[in-house]
Amino acid sequence: MSAAVVQDRRPGDTDVHRRQRGKNLFVAGFLVVMVVAFFALTIVRMGGHG
Repeated sequence: MSAAVVQDRRPGDTDVHRRQRGKNLFVAGFLVVMVVAFFALTIVRMGGHG
């Protein structure tokens, strides 16, 4: 790697950290989708009784 590329990186910005951050973002996105799906299913199921 050239010195310019190394200087642009933050201290904790290694390939392992970036890969882990990508996994964390994927899991967070998946959890958000699951929460929205459960919320929507709950509203649909409760809406039929009114």
